[in-house]
Amino acid sequence: MNTDLLYHLLDVDPAAGPAELLRRARTSRSLPYLVLSSLAREDIRMGEHARAELCRARDRADRYAQLALDLSRSTGVRPIRGLPLAGYYPPGLLRPQGALELVAPSEAALWQAVIRLVTAYPVEDIDVTVIGERPRHTAVTVVWPAEDPLVDPWFRVRLDTAALPGDLAAVPVRPFLAADDRVECLIALAEKGLSRAFRPRDVVDVAALARQPFEPVETAAVVAAYHLAPETAALLDLAAAHVPLGSLAGVRTTLEAEVGPELHRRTHAAARPLVPRHGTMLRRTVIRHDWDEARLVPFDDAALLLTPIADYLLAPAADRPTSGQHSTALAALHTWDALC
Repeated sequence: MNTDLLYHLLDVDPAAGPAELLRRARTSRSLPYLVLSSLAREDIRMGEHARAELCRARDRADRYAQLALDLSRSTGVRPIRGLPLAGYYPPGLLRPQGALELVAPSEAALWQAVIRLVTAYPVEDIDVTVIGERPRHTAVTVVWPAEDPLVDPWFRVRLDTAALPGDLAAVPVRPFLAADDRVECLIALAEKGLSRAFRPRDVVDVAALARQPFEPVETAAVVAAYHLAPETAALLDLAAAHVPLGSLAGVRTTLEAEVGPELHRRTHAAARPLVPRHGTMLRRTVIRHDWDEARLVPFDDAALLLTPIADYLLAPAADRPTSGQHSTALAALHTWDALC
């Protein structure tokens, strides 16, 4: 994997040089650091500002890795997608990583990890989304400023009780990860195809994974069991136009028999679509250390979500609460406080 691949993926004429490659990369989220690290590996001359930016990006990646390790030891959460994929990149090449994504084995573990984050870092935003009711899955995104908040991406940690949320309809939530790390990375990467088109950075991820051995029949069977045969096939087809697939070529061949049945299953699935409910924060609270899980309290045609670190208003569907609903919900919380 070298800079030639990045010129190709970003549709830049190599004759235009590294400056144009970096300029084009800045239009793609997180790709500048991949380009900068690739240029550094090939000893391409760069200025002080570029070297400093790359140094800060490496420091941020190291902090994410250490943070994931600490939270794994203390709460049982584990990383998915970005950090594990970065482990398959060639030495010195910095994988784009806009956020640290973590999977929690339970809601209690999720909130334990969130409490540790808000205690240790200057957290400014805590976004909450709830999917389903019984069982209920929770996603929390915690954000705090970078060392240079005007230039560098802010730290962003996303914790989820659903490892793979599916498409909220025919592809169901799958809370558990695959046992094999390489297959897990492939599945987590393919999962993105349910919500967006694949991007150049996804091709680079496949190129990194393709350096590893995959058992075609077993891998294809696991992918099919996770209901991702169409997305995995599409991802590998896209990557094959740019990079050698190695043993993943055998996976793609074996997957062909699984694509049609999965598409047929989705067409005839009797699934009831799940509607994510996004929380509007009403107030931060003193940390409720004795709470293992959040509490859902009915409120008019919405709900109040009382969590160990903050309270939220969950409006129906994707509706944003009005100022009147916001005020009424705050009043309801004060009443709840008085009763407790």
